[in-house]
Amino acid sequence: MTEFFHSCTTNERKREIEELLNNFAQQAGAWHHCLFFLSNTRNEYVMMYSLTVFENLVNKMWIGLASQDKMEIRSCLPKLLLAQHKNVPYFIRNKLCKVIVDIGRQDWPMFYHDFFSNTLQLIQTPALAPLGLVMLKTTSEELACPREDLCVARKEELRKLLLEQVPTVLGLLTGILETYWDKHSVIASTPPPSPTSGESGLLGSLFQGSQYSKLLCQPMAALDNDGHQLCCLVLECLAHLFSWIPLSTSITPTLLASIFHFARFGCDLRTKAKTGPFISTSSNGPLNSGTVPPTSNGQGLNGQQSGSTKVDRARLGVLAMTCINELVSKNCVPMDFEEYLLRMFQQTFFLLQRLTRENNAHSVKSRLQELDESYLEKFTDFLRLFVSVHLRRIESSPQFPVVEFLALLFKYTFNQPTHEGYFACLDIWSVFLDFLTTKIKSRLADRESVLNRYKDALVLLLREVLNRIQFRYNQAQLEELDDEVLDDDQQTEWQRYLRQSLEVVAKVMELLPSHAFSTLFPVLQENLDVYMGLQQFIVNSSRSLNITAENDCRRLHCSLRDLSSLLQAVGRLAEYFIGEVFAARFNDALAVVERLVEVTCYGSRTTLYDLETAVPSVLKPDLTDVHAQALAALQAYSHWLAQFYSEVHSQNQSQFINLVTSAVDASSPLISAKVPEKLLLSACHLMVSITSTVRPVFLVNLPAVQSIFNMITTEHQTHRLPQEAHILVCRSLSNMLLLTWPNLPESEQQWHTRSSSHASLLAALTREYRILRGTVNATHRQPNLDNMKAVIQQTLPVLKDMVDSISSESTKSRQICYQSLQESVQVSLNLFPVFIQQADVTDEMLAFFLILFQALRVQMGVAFTGQIIHTFLSMFTREQLAASILHEGSAGCRVVQKFLKILQVVVQEPGQAFKPFLPKVCSFPILILFIERPSPDVKAEMFELLYQILHQNWRYFFKTSVLTTVQKGAAEDTMENEPQFTAAMQAFGQSFLQPDIHIFKQNLSYLESLNSKHKLYHRKLFRTSMLFHFINVLLQVLLHKSHDLLQEEIILAIYNMASVDFDAFYSVFMPQFLNGCHGVDSSQRGVLARNFKPEQDLPSFTQSVHRLVNDLRYYRLCNSSLPTGTIKL
Repeated sequence: MTEFFHSCTTNERKREIEELLNNFAQQAGAWHHCLFFLSNTRNEYVMMYSLTVFENLVNKMWIGLASQDKMEIRSCLPKLLLAQHKNVPYFIRNKLCKVIVDIGRQDWPMFYHDFFSNTLQLIQTPALAPLGLVMLKTTSEELACPREDLCVARKEELRKLLLEQVPTVLGLLTGILETYWDKHSVIASTPPPSPTSGESGLLGSLFQGSQYSKLLCQPMAALDNDGHQLCCLVLECLAHLFSWIPLSTSITPTLLASIFHFARFGCDLRTKAKTGPFISTSSNGPLNSGTVPPTSNGQGLNGQQSGSTKVDRARLGVLAMTCINELVSKNCVPMDFEEYLLRMFQQTFFLLQRLTRENNAHSVKSRLQELDESYLEKFTDFLRLFVSVHLRRIESSPQFPVVEFLALLFKYTFNQPTHEGYFACLDIWSVFLDFLTTKIKSRLADRESVLNRYKDALVLLLREVLNRIQFRYNQAQLEELDDEVLDDDQQTEWQRYLRQSLEVVAKVMELLPSHAFSTLFPVLQENLDVYMGLQQFIVNSSRSLNITAENDCRRLHCSLRDLSSLLQAVGRLAEYFIGEVFAARFNDALAVVERLVEVTCYGSRTTLYDLETAVPSVLKPDLTDVHAQALAALQAYSHWLAQFYSEVHSQNQSQFINLVTSAVDASSPLISAKVPEKLLLSACHLMVSITSTVRPVFLVNLPAVQSIFNMITTEHQTHRLPQEAHILVCRSLSNMLLLTWPNLPESEQQWHTRSSSHASLLAALTREYRILRGTVNATHRQPNLDNMKAVIQQTLPVLKDMVDSISSESTKSRQICYQSLQESVQVSLNLFPVFIQQADVTDEMLAFFLILFQALRVQMGVAFTGQIIHTFLSMFTREQLAASILHEGSAGCRVVQKFLKILQVVVQEPGQAFKPFLPKVCSFPILILFIERPSPDVKAEMFELLYQILHQNWRYFFKTSVLTTVQKGAAEDTMENEPQFTAAMQAFGQSFLQPDIHIFKQNLSYLESLNSKHKLYHRKLFRTSMLFHFINVLLQVLLHKSHDLLQEEIILAIYNMASVDFDAFYSVFMPQFLNGCHGVDSSQRGVLARNFKPEQDLPSFTQSVHRLVNDLRYYRLCNSSLPTGTIKL
């Protein structure tokens, strides 16, 4: 063993040694030698190996072992544990405990009747209590939630046996905790303050008449080392027990009070000492006090704990909170436990009060900073569980003062020492606000009384969250936030901070709209005044900002950052001014929109983003950002503007016209290649929203819009806009001409004029693209292919976006759009064969065609659609496909995906028009199947196409008419195109043998959908030749545990298939299936068959399938591990 683990040993030699050791372990009677080794060696490697041999023997070969040998092992190993547990390393001790527990798992109570009582006896013997607790925790882990190497009947028996022992066990553990607390409690010379006096007055109402209030006010116990370790082990045992035992009265008030005593250890201040190896006092850490360095002062019973002891005390607090959280996380609370729950919350809020109390020496924040981070995390978890799971139960209880609780939560939230802690607390407030919103919606009658109860808390919350996002109040913390690195959600730490804060603001706004507005708007005004006042510092001659003092620059930077955040806040609240409350909150919204229009016009007029500043790396981005956020905030109010438009369209519109005209005037100067991209895109998005959401009639005649139109349609632009901005501007111009004007009848829509304007817009945009058609034939040498590619890649995204934006609009809009596009579509089709070898160009073209099919297939007509499909199908030969599909994630893959999507659109079209394509379309996905290793992305699209072919065109395969169904009852199907149907089903069946879980899930849902919509499983062909194959494959998947995440879905599918004919399933399929199962003998097959009860309801059937899978795996495991020739009883 030493040679095996030596650094100089070669891999070759290691393999030889491994083979020798494995052969030795397989020999009958090897365990005798291992017992000798364990008793006589000090070598850790040898001990570990010997225990592994025992573990293998107990878990895999126990059935075949002679009963005499079993008795000897059952008596020797516990003796060995008692003799050696203090002298061996803790991991050897733990392993030995696990082997003994594994024997108990097999033999208790029948052949090993004193297994559990021995453990209880150890716990009751003071010198051996730590060992007993390790045994107890291991028993809880291995017996309550056993792995699959037990049959279901045994698992159920063990759980029942353990549940019978729970009251005794909990009683013993309570006793230990109480004893240690009482033994080590320091008797105070003066009585402690009562919880209703002084600082504790806040929660006075919580504890009046509670017998635990006195207990909780006792001074803290000062534990010695052994006591500390023992209590840690007890709390670890409790945490695991609570994870599986149901809430019941065996969890007594005394036990809860004891746990809370230890939870107080976490509230104790600690020094920031690093936790040493001693932290592993758990069952995977040292127990014998010899491994722990003694602390000063002979254990500090006089209260002078050293640093390491404070860390240990924090650990006790963390473990106690883990126990509490295990209990609180259970949603199913029996009636007789509700009172205990209330008591638990009272006790925890006593702790919360201790955490947030202020005294002269420490502010709340510095207190929390000095506490153990894990303890704070656990405590925050507790608060989240309380609010999300139990608040609805407790809130109406007169014994629980919710408002005082919120006051404490408020202090706890806004004194968090870390950003993560603050985020976690904001989440708790979000859950609370959701709870409140739901409660008010369900009880509209007493809305006001509910709101009044919580109003003060909400007002405080809103003000504090707003302060927290402003540099003016919170500069030190905000400057720590990173604003460059993106996380998984594509946002920086600063953006996440701001977004989470604004979500809370928005939720308060929903509950207290007028108050929230009157809090936010003045703060915004204040910062806006600073921004608007910058005009006086502009030096026009040098286009610079005359603010140079370092302090002024810093103050300006903070003010601009705050303005940017507050503009986002105002934008986030736009949704609370529209709909039913439009009229009631009209004046507030109008004030906001007028101010935003004023700010954006000011920004564009003074071009602050273009000024030279003293600190360009800081102030220039700030000025740009404020301008961009003002445009974005104004864009957020586009729905309000649209509602304003519809309300005033028949009255005096001057106010509305002024707002829209000014907004467009503010945007149009920014639509230029010389403007920073962030600002340019904000202006473009605002234009898109005005043209698509507000849709004013007069827009097209505005001079600013005309100038944008001219800029975009000019030939040979010197400064072309970046592609994204160019696409957005084209979309807004197209929207203006294509989208129906609101509030006007069809006769006043001026379609004729708008149609010709749109045609000329597109003629200008596609000028270079349409010329390409003439050059196709001349490009055999293809010298200018790169130029052509550039034109294609510039033009098609613009056209695609334009079509996409009108896909859900009126028929008239789509007609005009297609008329303008017609020539470009024809050009694209002609160019397609030229670029078939260039996947990136083909990808762009197919993306365009896909959008055309989705939005304009009716306008294109059947003949032209047929021509396109025919062109594509003839281009995608088998060789072409094979070359494309082989490389996962490549452009070729994307091309095939898009083509499959186009076919999906075609086969979903109702009516007969597209039916002639079906035979060709059907053969296409089957063709893909024959290509080796198609990429998963292509497979997903291919199976969706197969599903759509079957679902949308069911009668292409099954010709049953309504009349024949009525005449014959369950009609025998008239089957057509059987080969294609069979091939499709084979493809689905094959996919269930693949490891890809996403495809598996998708295809299982497709089969289930076809069954619910078209009775797939009942069709004669499926029933007679496919049904049992599918059930067999799905059962095998469950047996292999390869797709365990989908267990529920798989069992439901098996049930639906079996329910077609339960008699056949039980009398024909199950015997066939069991006879075909290898690795089990005939008597085991008989047991499996008897245990699978012929039930026809889903819950019983599900239970039977679980049992079958578990027991079959268990039998195979046992049988495969037994030496040949073993006689099984």
